[in-house]
Amino acid sequence: MESAIGGSAAALSVATAATSVTRGTTACAAPAGGEPYLLTPGPLTTALSTKQAMLRDWGSWDGEFRAMTAGLRASLLDIAGDAAGDYDCVPLQGSGSYCVEAMLGSLVPRDGHVLVLANGAYGKRAATTLGYLGRACTLLDKGDYLPPGGVEVERMLAADASITHVVAIHCETSSGILNPLDEIAAAVAKHGRKLLIDSMSAFGAVPLDVRDIACEAFVSSANKCIEGVPGFGFVIARRRALREAKGRSHSLALDLYDQWDVMNRTGQWRFTPPTHTVAAFLEALRLYELEGGQPARLARYANNRDVLVAGMQALGFEPLLNARWRSPIIVTFFSPAHPSFEFARFYELMTQQGFIIYPGKLTVVDSFRIGCIGQVDEQVMRRVVDACAQALRTMGVTHAAPPPAALDERKALAQAI
Repeated sequence: MESAIGGSAAALSVATAATSVTRGTTACAAPAGGEPYLLTPGPLTTALSTKQAMLRDWGSWDGEFRAMTAGLRASLLDIAGDAAGDYDCVPLQGSGSYCVEAMLGSLVPRDGHVLVLANGAYGKRAATTLGYLGRACTLLDKGDYLPPGGVEVERMLAADASITHVVAIHCETSSGILNPLDEIAAAVAKHGRKLLIDSMSAFGAVPLDVRDIACEAFVSSANKCIEGVPGFGFVIARRRALREAKGRSHSLALDLYDQWDVMNRTGQWRFTPPTHTVAAFLEALRLYELEGGQPARLARYANNRDVLVAGMQALGFEPLLNARWRSPIIVTFFSPAHPSFEFARFYELMTQQGFIIYPGKLTVVDSFRIGCIGQVDEQVMRRVVDACAQALRTMGVTHAAPPPAALDERKALAQAI
């Protein structure tokens, strides 16, 4: 494709490409403080009212705050589709990785054996966590971005009866790939094993309904697709699994059973809760429902992705993944082969124009990532593309095409899948 980096032709080309994929979605207000947009998979740009919700102080033992916690838990179970009441929601202080460790350390018995499906940093982190916990672990490492398939999972489970649990990453943000959770879940259920899901960057936008996906538990975080701020994550787990977890945890602070038990008996968090983050999350939930819940959130994020990809391709950039595997959360682009392109300088120029992007995590080729989530819409994504074009012009980069090795890598990926 001919690059459209130069002058007014670039603006026309980008606008045409972006407009061709536009769908009707909710518009988002610009950051009120003039801060840069966070085009990252959490923390992310939040609504003004979400920020304003943190301006009040709350007593952590007060009845009003206990009611806030109860409302938060109930809302998340509704989003997860727990109509039968088989699951419960356990919020936990800290980042998403705290919740992953709590889930693994509490729900996997000490003599359990976990098959971890990895195609990026977060699957590998789960395997590392299991090593710290002293749990047996088999790692299926698909490299940077190949998806684990249901047939492959079935084969491994059939070959090893000692495997009790399977860990899957819903959206691997190292590459932006959306893993085939439905076929993985079906394979795990067929062999009578238990599925644990890291849905950190997907839940709330990408469908994850416990009526459709048979899982033991999954985790997510406040500062992802619900568009809250950092401070806590949550585990949604079968009540049976939580009861069975009593006395199993390696940690006091990360004991999922004890956190669940105390919350159910007293309505309180065991230790000092992130009160302001909880208040912000409740406001984010209100905005989430006002927008239309999961289907509307997915539509906006998917539209953001499509507008972004169309505009970037008009400039000559190429995404790593084909459309089948490309998540609506974050998109990985190959770095240009042009000798004047330097990511650190590109990052600086994008920041100066009001956009904070993400470096790449691929080990094979140079890349960078642009997030599609948070309080951003298609108008913002068009501005992102314009900012990329301006940054390239400033750097003297006349074309954004990747090196042939990158395209060969993408071709190999398509053939492998």
